[in-house]
Amino acid sequence: MSYFIYPEYFDVIVVGAGHAGIEAALISARMAAKTLLITQNLDTIGQMSCNPSIGGTGKGQIVKEIDALGGYMGINADNSSINYHTLNTSRGPAVHAPRAQCDKKLYHMLAKQHIEKARNLFLMQDEVASLYLKGSKLCGIITRRNTVYQSKTVILTTGTFLNGVVYVGEFSSKGGRYNDPPSTMLSGELKKSGFNILRLKTGTPMRLNKRGIRFDLCTEQKSDAPAKPFSIFTDENELNRKKFMPCWITRTNEKTFEIISKNLNRSALYSGRIKSIGPRYCPSIEDKIFKFPHHPSHHIFLEPEGFKTNEYYVNGLSTSLSEDVQREIIKSIPALENSSIIRPGYAIEYDLIDPKDLNFNLESKIMENLFTAGQINGTTGYEEAAAQGLMAGINAVLKIRGKEPFIIRRDEGYIGVMIEDLITRGVDEPYRMFTSRAEYRIFLRQDNADLRLSDYAFKLGIFDMSLKERFERYKETYNNFLSGVNSQKFNEDEMLPWKVENARIAAENQKLYSVYIERYKNEIEKMKKFESIRIPKNFDYNDINELSIETRQKLSKIRPENLSEAYHIPGITVADVQLVWVLIEKMRYERNRRSN
Repeated sequence: MSYFIYPEYFDVIVVGAGHAGIEAALISARMAAKTLLITQNLDTIGQMSCNPSIGGTGKGQIVKEIDALGGYMGINADNSSINYHTLNTSRGPAVHAPRAQCDKKLYHMLAKQHIEKARNLFLMQDEVASLYLKGSKLCGIITRRNTVYQSKTVILTTGTFLNGVVYVGEFSSKGGRYNDPPSTMLSGELKKSGFNILRLKTGTPMRLNKRGIRFDLCTEQKSDAPAKPFSIFTDENELNRKKFMPCWITRTNEKTFEIISKNLNRSALYSGRIKSIGPRYCPSIEDKIFKFPHHPSHHIFLEPEGFKTNEYYVNGLSTSLSEDVQREIIKSIPALENSSIIRPGYAIEYDLIDPKDLNFNLESKIMENLFTAGQINGTTGYEEAAAQGLMAGINAVLKIRGKEPFIIRRDEGYIGVMIEDLITRGVDEPYRMFTSRAEYRIFLRQDNADLRLSDYAFKLGIFDMSLKERFERYKETYNNFLSGVNSQKFNEDEMLPWKVENARIAAENQKLYSVYIERYKNEIEKMKKFESIRIPKNFDYNDINELSIETRQKLSKIRPENLSEAYHIPGITVADVQLVWVLIEKMRYERNRRSN
């Protein structure tokens, strides 16, 4: 077969322009790497395929971390926002989580425009059919049009498009999402190259026309006043001059329960047509009815999809039931009985790779210079995908420059928690971030993401050094608040984009948790010590008879780079880690003795 070899050579090729692909491509280009972003359809860049929101429990903290590292998601969410609501405000500030409803079309258009203007970033509409290899070396990608694009690294951010199949009751069709064709060739090519291909399921609810909804029978959920932006670069005063839209809350009832119960066999999930596992923490309505029959009623959130559309997202009614049953469900709810479905809910199955086959920089252990991010790694959610895209983009650039990978520890960020969980635990269901996954969540608050992570953005060359003095002044302001210095001495204008009020809140919350923070310090220092002990790449766990067979198998499969990573593998004990440590030191002693 003859190929057209595209004449330009790229540093990084990003495959897919969803939330992971956007962050990967933008950060790579921002770090002055020549980057190609290739996707099947340029008109769906940054499309919100499911819910019209950014943030939420655990997810809002991730968006703050993306912003603190120079990512784009928080900025775009603020620019397209239609409603803000901070979750968990009845609990402590460690689990407060910002969430914003967005205008879906505006979010997409702003992302597309931003990418088109980005320096060092090139776009192409085509489907990637396979990886371009010379021998076993990755050298780029081959498209369905038989064009070869050469590059030093490739980042796959394919979302739900690998062999995607859409289900609505008894109906099914191939698709990466409804009415969008799947990527049918790449998954098979990855399997041929030795990748372990898994399969998962996710879903989305129906959409309703606003006309006919009885809002007088719903509870109104107004936007927070004042609204607090995601991004440190968003002008809060300007944001709050915007007109926001309310969301609405209603509930299912016993009639809804009965309709779903008697039609479970018409669900693609419960009829056996879908074999894969869906997200436990974002279940379909039929899952809720089947698994929680003692709850005859469930909340439904009606969320507007934009300023210039009547379309409403029915959060809480994700389903793969047949279309006629979906209509019965809607008719059973008094607030919705006169409304009409304009898009049915559906489920989707898709291929992914086993995330245990990744290094902590999101580079494949199976193929050097190949990085993956987002749902291809087993996560669900825009925020989880975007964070991985950001990290993959940064690490792809560091790889081609011969620099050490950028790894965020569990005690430094939710991003670190997520990536470590994926690599050490793998997935048997779509992974979703929650505050409960982070054992150091009192450190990892949404109010201090910049204090935790923005120094890295300066070191990596992501933030312009002209901002460095302002950031140092912000940190000084924070430390002064901690020690009780009067805030009146600080000039707000000199602090932008880091704000005095943000420093005050972060300091107050830090003091609130000071007792608990002191308790954790020794454990964190122990983890840092473990992290400094690197495990040789050729270390043979099978020679350690003192370890259980299961432990040897886990360590041999995951190949942790240091003792800290080994310690966080499920089922690995402190005693196991200490034994490995002793043997590493013994190997080092023997090596030094022979050299002398």
